[in-house]
Amino acid sequence: MKVLLAVDGSPHSLGAVRYLRDHFSRQSEHPEIELVTVHRPVPMLPNMGKVIGKGDLERYYDEEGRQALTEAARLLDRAGVPYRSQILVGEPGDAIVDRAKKGGFDLICVGTPAAWVGSTTYKVMNRAEVPVLVVK
Repeated sequence: MKVLLAVDGSPHSLGAVRYLRDHFSRQSEHPEIELVTVHRPVPMLPNMGKVIGKGDLERYYDEEGRQALTEAARLLDRAGVPYRSQILVGEPGDAIVDRAKKGGFDLICVGTPAAWVGSTTYKVMNRAEVPVLVVK
């Protein structure tokens, strides 16, 4: 089983990590988990390329993405649950669904506040071609 676990560093997304960690750490065979975070693109302003290079922008996305993944990775590492991580850039709902489709994932897991389903989760639930586990 391939699971796409989407996080943004929020307490709600970490709830999804804890749920999967607890569920799969008790099983002898672990699923293939890809831990992803999505950074919205920085708006490009006229002549911005003269001041900020492509490498600078890529470093920014990488640093911000790693920060969003840090706690989720720590939770999985401590439980011995194997995973790989990836930082995506784009509109979060679209990027998550596209990654799930291109990667051949069997399940998408996201966390959301208990009171409502956010716009990213709503988009993922409506566009995904695979089951979506929403942890609140």
